[in-house]
Amino acid sequence: MSKPLMLDPDRLFPAEERTRSIARALYGEVADLPIISPHGHTDARWFATDANWSNATELLLAPDHYIYRMLYSQGIALDDLRVPSKAGVPATDPRAAWRIFADNYFLFRGTPSRLWLDHVFADVFGFDVALDGSTADLYYDRINEALATDAYRPRALFDRFRLEFLATTEGPQDDLSHHHAIQDSGWQGRVVTTYRPDAVIDVEHEQFIGAMQVFADLTGEDVYSWNGYLAAHRKRRADFRAAGATATDHGHPTARTANLTPGEAEALFRRVTGGDWTPADAELFRAQMLTEMAAMSVEDGMVMQIHPGSFRNHNQGLFGSHGRDKGADIPMRTDYVAALKPLLDRFGTSRDLSIILFTLDETTYARELAPLAGHYPCLKLGPAWWFHDSPEGMRRFRENTTETAGFYNTVGFNDDTRAFLSIPARHDVARRVDAAFLARLVAEGRLLDWEAVELIDELTSGLVRRAYRL
Repeated sequence: MSKPLMLDPDRLFPAEERTRSIARALYGEVADLPIISPHGHTDARWFATDANWSNATELLLAPDHYIYRMLYSQGIALDDLRVPSKAGVPATDPRAAWRIFADNYFLFRGTPSRLWLDHVFADVFGFDVALDGSTADLYYDRINEALATDAYRPRALFDRFRLEFLATTEGPQDDLSHHHAIQDSGWQGRVVTTYRPDAVIDVEHEQFIGAMQVFADLTGEDVYSWNGYLAAHRKRRADFRAAGATATDHGHPTARTANLTPGEAEALFRRVTGGDWTPADAELFRAQMLTEMAAMSVEDGMVMQIHPGSFRNHNQGLFGSHGRDKGADIPMRTDYVAALKPLLDRFGTSRDLSIILFTLDETTYARELAPLAGHYPCLKLGPAWWFHDSPEGMRRFRENTTETAGFYNTVGFNDDTRAFLSIPARHDVARRVDAAFLARLVAEGRLLDWEAVELIDELTSGLVRRAYRL
């Protein structure tokens, strides 16, 4: 017998009735506001071509590492889930992969993925029975039928989701052709790119050599000379701004920055591009380039996002067979106070620079990040992110940062997702959690009710607009 699927209208609100009623009212102020998604990894090609997605597995399961990393942890092979490898898309039947997912959907109980997926199933596709082995084919067929219609094309869903702004992420080695196609199409949806230069900055990145060659071709600069390399970045940043970009994005292993003399920087660059470099050189070059990127942001006004602290591709065997972004990135301890000091010594008081800091190391919230953002004019705190994009993670973020940095040194919420259909669900969770946090402050006499109304609007819309200069 099928089990019901129901979304509790008061989900994530406090259990105590008075505080819950305050949270309910605050959430009502912002529940239907447009979504601003300034940091994510959806595919610009979807919106350029507006082609129908093929099936439920290709859209919801195979691209989403939040889902398949849990299944992988239980011994299920990625090939059986139709997750692409370096050899291409496995021959697994998409329906068979979906059945495996459905049979194991119970694994997601209590996780944020379950919140997002149930929202997608109930709100986007209209299901009122739960997903499990007995309903796998019902789900698969009904989702596929929907995806074949015009109402479920990417642009139609963009409008249905009330998306006002959506940022994707590309590198300097990408030609931005899909963004140009969007701009030339006449469609009014605002989908912009973000400058993510890691592939031409991190000499330890497996794409570095090839990316540098494309970088040279696209810019016409001698990217193997220090001055030419910097000039190439400026050219590509201008190209990205012309495609709508307002921000850059830097996913280095650490938050380390450096402020070398021009001669020292040039000598370091010769080592990393000449092949005679050490891991220490690679780390120092990444550190110097964060400062160089900050200098360019002062020039061109692009907002800088730094999100360090992930040990990428921890599962070496999986990296060898399937490549990057396959659920094997693991958080690490991260230092910000010492690591950022060289950059802040140069730019910390600048009113022309805006840096948004993210972390996977929650121990730094109260000790390092909130005090830094509560002092330096150029710093803002990004939201609870990636592994902490959860109700508990969002609450911990507010509890640990508000006392020192306040609300106005934060930047609202971003979803950081490749899973397009989960965007409304993720933003809904953030709005509910913020409403609950503010409701507690009102109930405790720490905020007046009108202040909470102003704040919930700021946390949903105002802060992100100003932070990303929209």
